[in-house]
Amino acid sequence: MAESAVSFVLDRLTAWIREERQLLGSIGENAECIRDELSHIRAFLRVADEKEDIDPQLKEWVTQVRDIAYDAEDVMDKFMLRFAGQRSEASFGYIKRIYVSVKNLKARRQISLEMGAIRSRVKSISKSQQRYKDIYGTSDQESGRAKSTWYDSRGDALLLEEAEVVGIEEPKSQLIRWLSATNSRGHKVISVVGTGGLGKTTLVKKVYDDPTVKMHFSTHVWMTISNSFKLEELLRTMIRRLVFEVKQPPPQGLEAMDADEMKEFVYKFLQHRSYIIVLDDVWRVGAWEAIRYAFPRSEAFGFIVITTRFQSIGHAASIETNGHVYNLEPLSQEESKTLFCKKAFLGGSCPSYLAEIAEVVLKKCEGLPLAIVVIGGLLATKNNNIDEWKKFHRSLGDELESDHMMRMMKLLSLSFYDLPYYLKSCFLYFSVFPEDFSNYTSKLVRLWIAEGFIQPKQGKTMEEVAEEYVKELLDRNLIQLVDIQRHTSPNAVRVRVHDLLHAMILSKSKVQNFVTIANGGGTTWPAKSRRLTIHGSLEGKVESKGYDNLRSVLVSDLAHPLSNLNLDKLLGSGSRLQKVLELEGAVSGTIPDEVFKLYHLKYLSLKNTNVEYIPKLIGKLLNLETLDLTDTNVTELPVEILRLRRLRHLLVYWRKRRRGCQLFDDVRGCKAPYRIACLSSLQTLLGIEATQAKDTTIVKEIGKLTQLKKLGIIKLRIEDGPDLCISLTKLTGLHELHITSNQEDEIMDLQYPMSPTPPITYLQLKGCLEKVPQWIASLHGLTTLLLRWSRINDDPLESLQYLPNLLELELCHAYEGDGLCFKAAGFEKLKKIWLIRLSRLRCVKVEKGSMPFLQELYMWDCKLVEEVPSGIEHLTNLECIDFTDMSEGLVTTLEKQKEEGGDQWKLANIPKIEIYSLSDGEWQARRL
Repeated sequence: MAESAVSFVLDRLTAWIREERQLLGSIGENAECIRDELSHIRAFLRVADEKEDIDPQLKEWVTQVRDIAYDAEDVMDKFMLRFAGQRSEASFGYIKRIYVSVKNLKARRQISLEMGAIRSRVKSISKSQQRYKDIYGTSDQESGRAKSTWYDSRGDALLLEEAEVVGIEEPKSQLIRWLSATNSRGHKVISVVGTGGLGKTTLVKKVYDDPTVKMHFSTHVWMTISNSFKLEELLRTMIRRLVFEVKQPPPQGLEAMDADEMKEFVYKFLQHRSYIIVLDDVWRVGAWEAIRYAFPRSEAFGFIVITTRFQSIGHAASIETNGHVYNLEPLSQEESKTLFCKKAFLGGSCPSYLAEIAEVVLKKCEGLPLAIVVIGGLLATKNNNIDEWKKFHRSLGDELESDHMMRMMKLLSLSFYDLPYYLKSCFLYFSVFPEDFSNYTSKLVRLWIAEGFIQPKQGKTMEEVAEEYVKELLDRNLIQLVDIQRHTSPNAVRVRVHDLLHAMILSKSKVQNFVTIANGGGTTWPAKSRRLTIHGSLEGKVESKGYDNLRSVLVSDLAHPLSNLNLDKLLGSGSRLQKVLELEGAVSGTIPDEVFKLYHLKYLSLKNTNVEYIPKLIGKLLNLETLDLTDTNVTELPVEILRLRRLRHLLVYWRKRRRGCQLFDDVRGCKAPYRIACLSSLQTLLGIEATQAKDTTIVKEIGKLTQLKKLGIIKLRIEDGPDLCISLTKLTGLHELHITSNQEDEIMDLQYPMSPTPPITYLQLKGCLEKVPQWIASLHGLTTLLLRWSRINDDPLESLQYLPNLLELELCHAYEGDGLCFKAAGFEKLKKIWLIRLSRLRCVKVEKGSMPFLQELYMWDCKLVEEVPSGIEHLTNLECIDFTDMSEGLVTTLEKQKEEGGDQWKLANIPKIEIYSLSDGEWQARRL
């Protein structure tokens, strides 16, 4: 990590000296000396980072180097803060006036003294490194991975599915047999017990998703408990998921319910249902004791599946219900080798010249899938180079700690040390978030850029480089994809780290003073803390000290907003060097004025707050790159925002979260100043209103934002359509587009021909269309298409069926005809389709050869449909059908056909068929 900090500061020092030479004067001499000394030190830091755990003196030396790097960064930022606005004046006369200013001379003298002190420290520390070099050597000219960005030829990791898990079939079959037993009422508990990294969660998830299991239960809920769970929030989340599955809203007053009231609700909800509920990663018997009485014991048929590391918890939970305990064992030698080869050699066999080293590595992994996957991913980057493999072999060491988890942590640490310096900070950044927390990759990318972790690369934007970093961490198996939900917008991809890896990086983060975490308990504020993250709550008052070096403040999952007093102290008591400020759910009412004094601020998120307006002071944040106002009450942006010429991402939409497509106005936008083209660096603009004050529009201005990659525009009038189409032709990098009409019944005129068409992969059109715009057929890279409230008279499938890469299609209120025909050879890659509220639709026909890869079919509220789609038997890859709020005639027909069986039952080979119907105001679920 010191290598990462020093490399970052070296890059900044070089740029600072070059760009500020006229203002620096004698300060520049000290800066150049510091840069040169740090350059010499950096070559040894890779070795030092790896060996510091075994040498306390070396560890202290590394800490001193890291502190010097941080202090140099502080001085640079203080200089920029002090002389903000003066650097742009290039005339000699103006610079001379700065020098003669008493105030500025005093500030320059102070900065010069600080730089001089750092110069002395770095010279001293540089002399002492030779002793450690003599002991540990240097880093063999640095491996190729540190010279250039490593890239895995497996392609886009975000789109790859995890390979079949090794050694899982036997335990999976046993768990399914237990879950399929229907000879008793009440609930049983099945506990899966095993050490961290054995794959308990992976195994249970495979069982949970198995079609055989799905068919046995009407209700399915997955809950992650973790070590720091809060009972009330756990129950609240469980209730939301229970009612969501049966398409009901949360009960009124849920937020105000206490634990006993919520347990009673869960009990009554499950009382007459069959259910499977997974409680993943239970750490304490008390966690089970606190929740167990929420589940009916005799009236219902259900299973609770627990995963835990502790035998005592597994037995305590299972024994009282005559349940089962499954002790998950490490992989056998052969299974370990199979999994290792999948990761290290991409499924191939191990070359003979690497076999001996591979055997030693596997022995160290002790059959733990997590360790095998992580180490295999690490070695996959070595291109089967025997010298690199030998170097890794030597790093394993001969010592064997007595504690199993200590051995595993040390093994997993090797994957951290192997990372190139530019990835170490990115990976360590996951320690900022709570255990089991998943992050949208788009948000991570913006945070990493604001933190300064991303290295510029010629021909690529910073965002594109950051996305490569995400892919590399995925390919190294250090982070994992979270289940992608409906409609895989590029914004919807989420990642997380395994809890063992999280524990490892959290430990390193604390040692390296990377972040201070406040989570409601007593928090020790270390000196020179760079980042502060607040989880859940912040007890008591914030002291007005200890924040001079803060670069980032991140708040998440707060029970209550922070008081203005605490916010002011966090933001105003230090030297105002913050670059990242994420106040999600933390602000009540107005934004503190202290926010607008943060000259260096690059990332500001006020997401999910009740902030209603943005003050004119926003114009002072000249370095701001990301402004996230998602789900706030802001309806208009001040004209001063046009001063933020570095702004790259502006998110201003508010949305109601619903299941399905229910209301036209479930998204609300925000008015922006007319001349928004001034913000020429914008890449993301989501939630902007087309209709502005004084009856003007900004659709013409949008065409000048040539860097845009994501655009969401709301309240488009009929007369604005042609101008918008013209603007879109100029956005040659646009990948994601959302357009919503001004009124539900107002036509969007989008028929204007586009040439060239932008490279759109995700498209949502919401509002009346006379017909499908012709240019959509030219979007050859389109993967997701949502047509909502389109009310098209002609079959829209005619113009959409030959889109070569379309994976997901939704038609909601989109078609006024009575028949849809999916023709042969059409939709050759489609995997999911939603047909929602097609009020005049009577029949659906599927010709043989159409949609050969369709996996999921959803038909919601198409009341006139009385028969299953004709030709549905041709869809041989179909795994799931969801009929929601359909006609009684269709439901009766389905039940009759299933009862009769034979050729009449065309859905026999479809594993999952779900029917949801509304009865007495509640959704009832059943499976065929």
